[in-house]
Amino acid sequence: HHHNITMALRFKLLETCGVCAARAADMVLPHSTVHTPVFMPVGTQGTLKGLTTQQLRDLDCRIMLGNTYHLGHRPGPELLTEAGGLHTFMNWDRS
Repeated sequence: HHHNITMALRFKLLETCGVCAARAADMVLPHSTVHTPVFMPVGTQGTLKGLTTQQLRDLDCRIMLGNTYHLGHRPGPELLTEAGGLHTFMNWDRS
């Protein structure tokens, strides 16, 4: 049977270096497509220190890492749920 499953991640290989095997690819995620290799800032507790989400958008940042262990402690699942989820809590519309 075939099931209608939405893939959370699709990895599209674009180029491979013939010398060192480095790869360029697109990670297609539910909120955005991320071109790799990529710099990925870490928003450990639902915030990125020193930059606003608008500044990240202006820099064309497509992805930010949220550490679920830290998010579970602070701000905590209740507050994140009350805020409408992590993306809404952070005012972040990308991956």
